Amino acid sequence: MNPMAEQAPAEYRSESPLPEAPAENFRANHPGPVTGRLWTTLRSPWGGRKATAQGQGLHKVMPEVHRPRQTCPLRGGGAPPDAVRPKMGHLIQRGLYGAAILWCLSPWASPPLALAAGMALALAIDNPWRQAGHRVSMRLLQACVVLLGFTMNLRTVLAAGLHGALFGAASITLTLVAGWWLGRRLRIEAKTSLLIASGTAICGGSAIAAVANVVNADEGPVTVAMGTVFLLNAVALYAFVPLGHALALSQRQFGLWAGISIHDISSVVAAAGRYGSLALTIATAVKLSRALWIIPVSLVLAWKVDRTAQTGEGGHTVPLAPDAAAAVLPPRRRRHRIPWFIGLFLLASVFRSLPTGMNAWDPDLTRLGQTGLTVTLFLIGAALSKRTLAAVGFKPLLQGVLLWALIAGGTLAMIRWGGI
Repeated sequence: MNPMAEQAPAEYRSESPLPEAPAENFRANHPGPVTGRLWTTLRSPWGGRKATAQGQGLHKVMPEVHRPRQTCPLRGGGAPPDAVRPKMGHLIQRGLYGAAILWCLSPWASPPLALAAGMALALAIDNPWRQAGHRVSMRLLQACVVLLGFTMNLRTVLAAGLHGALFGAASITLTLVAGWWLGRRLRIEAKTSLLIASGTAICGGSAIAAVANVVNADEGPVTVAMGTVFLLNAVALYAFVPLGHALALSQRQFGLWAGISIHDISSVVAAAGRYGSLALTIATAVKLSRALWIIPVSLVLAWKVDRTAQTGEGGHTVPLAPDAAAAVLPPRRRRHRIPWFIGLFLLASVFRSLPTGMNAWDPDLTRLGQTGLTVTLFLIGAALSKRTLAAVGFKPLLQGVLLWALIAGGTLAMIRWGGI
């Protein structure tokens, strides 16, 4: 026995030999004080590194204790561990995304090219700023919409908004009902079907986020709905302008068609801006008037969810005590997301209508808004992931395509032959 081990206290000594057990099963076969005693003896000042009852065979039972200890680079020894060592791949990713954003600020970029570049880059390499980019894109889009308000006359905005709102109420109701029917026919999960219908009927991702918060949707249905609407929104950005020219639509007709049929306001502004200034004004006003429908739709869905939660079997309402109601109702507090930036847009339009000399700033403000929109569409495209694409199944995509064809085709028919 090691002479130093003889000087150890009694609780650190044992006369029984070490059992011959495989290294991977040692702790499972000898739990509790045995393992603790061996480890304490191993590190004790009396027994040294190998001081045990026999002092032999420890390297066979626990060979891992003889590995060289990793040293901290801040203390001046050894190579840094993998968790501390900077990874070159992350630096390259950040550099590529940073260079792409700088390119979006240049005059060679455009909203369609920025969206395509963001999607290609996101699918080629992972986006290190996906969550942050999503938040920034939402705020930047709202700022661009408010900025465009300084270039639009209030009378034109109100006329277009009221004209589109009358037709919008009917189209939103029709789309939601058709989405419910298609979801049942295709046997799509109820919340997924509702989110896709809401995004198609109102304003894309913003409506999906608001409705998902009301109905307490999990990540799965939200991902499927977002992916479906994102794909159709990207197609609309590239397809609507050529279709408008092929159908010889006027700027007023195209603005009304784009504001009702295209899902997200970012693609609405990008497509209408390429068609003409009047089309941009009408499309923006129509889309913002539809975005206000988030509030009544969310309130109705919240009432429906609460009523369903308090309904017992057979559809009869069961009165609940306060504690029971708290247990049955969804635990998360719902927050109805109100698009406050629409009010700022109207205030900017009011300021533009006053004799303040804002007309001279129109070219600069338009250029600044288009640049911000280009960066926004790049960030939206960069938020795409392979997981999102894989989550979008055939049936949800089919529901989204059919709803989109219904609202786009119906609106176009009413514009061309219905006198709207």
